[in-house]
Amino acid sequence: MDAAASLNRGGIGIVGGGQLAAMLAEAAQRRGVPLAVQTPNPHDPAVALASDVVQADVRDAAATRDLAQRCGAISFENEWLDLEALSPLAEAGVCFLPSLEALKPLICKRSQRELLQRLHLPCPRWFGLEQLATANAPSPPPAAAPTAAAAPTAADGEPQAASLPEGFAYPLMAKLASGGYDGRGTAVLRSDDDLQALLEQVNPPDWIVEEFVAFEQELALVAARDQAGEVVCLPLVQTHQHQQVCDWVLAPVEASHALQQRARNIAASLLTALDYVGVLSIELFYGPQGLLVNELAPRTHNSGHYSIEACSLSQFDLQLLTVGGAGAEPPALLVPGALMVNLLGFETLPADHPDADHLQRRAALQALPDLHLHWYGKQGSSIGRKLGHVTVLLHQQDHRLRRQEAMQRLEEIRRIWPLPNGAESEHGA
Repeated sequence: MDAAASLNRGGIGIVGGGQLAAMLAEAAQRRGVPLAVQTPNPHDPAVALASDVVQADVRDAAATRDLAQRCGAISFENEWLDLEALSPLAEAGVCFLPSLEALKPLICKRSQRELLQRLHLPCPRWFGLEQLATANAPSPPPAAAPTAAAAPTAADGEPQAASLPEGFAYPLMAKLASGGYDGRGTAVLRSDDDLQALLEQVNPPDWIVEEFVAFEQELALVAARDQAGEVVCLPLVQTHQHQQVCDWVLAPVEASHALQQRARNIAASLLTALDYVGVLSIELFYGPQGLLVNELAPRTHNSGHYSIEACSLSQFDLQLLTVGGAGAEPPALLVPGALMVNLLGFETLPADHPDADHLQRRAALQALPDLHLHWYGKQGSSIGRKLGHVTVLLHQQDHRLRRQEAMQRLEEIRRIWPLPNGAESEHGA
């Protein structure tokens, strides 16, 4: 059954209007599926492509109720949700897919880690930063002590330093549990001084701390589950970061059948345990510890953009099919491989600057063979902002030659569109 025919009324609503919603709207137009968006900015990328728009903040539950009256099912562009405000809508019969119950453990990194532990799925060891704030809090003064406030001290009178839980050692990675993305809300802790500084600057219950994983590759998998419980996956891919923002994605990654199956089993376990309907994206580390889940995103994902041109079904097709009530069909690569490269802002330009749209660079990119440009149409440019992406279709069958082909194409692209701060892309393993 086609997604357009499966909805009882109105089509699909998306809370959010950024580039993910825009690419979903493009897929919806191709399939004839009505798609409405809720977003506050009339210039957001999805607005011009949507069949209907509710202009309101994405956390405005009253506006989401209005959106629901125009649509058969509602999904989300990102995970920054006010589930408490949305719960009365669900109780009143609004169809959220994924359900709010399925989203609940996925909207912050702390609850993601707790979920993975409950399901016995591999992830980096971690602890809540508040454990250290509690463990290192000053003891109540004795009755005869002076009333003046003083920093906690050790036996020798020196200020007491925070101490790590047993089994943990520097370096460590601290992460804001909710709201961080693209490197924002993270901090590498290399010493007691770094840890103490973080404790003094943030609200500890809002942060988690993880072991620093010595990985060989960063991988990603986009999976989808339909309303009948069928799970399908896009190919497992390698991702590469520049200053904690995705630089490029190579599909498929050359990996053993056992490793690929392990990643698919992790996805199926998560989707089934949550009774999840829709698209789920999984970021993974692979190295001496094996395969570890880094983060989960309850939505389409940057690592799956290559699928628009390279696969029989894109990640956005999968979202439309599953949320729309159709069966999830297994996607397949149509070419030997693909390279997706993000076009990150390398300078800060206001929206009215004559070079803000980078027209000459975009024209030069589009002149390259087998390259597909996606420009998001955001207002202005800033360092590291995702302004668009390109996907290059690869032709080499041998995985070693295909990687060489991908890196040569990456160099072509970076000669036209540099990385932020003039840094060179590191090709990784």
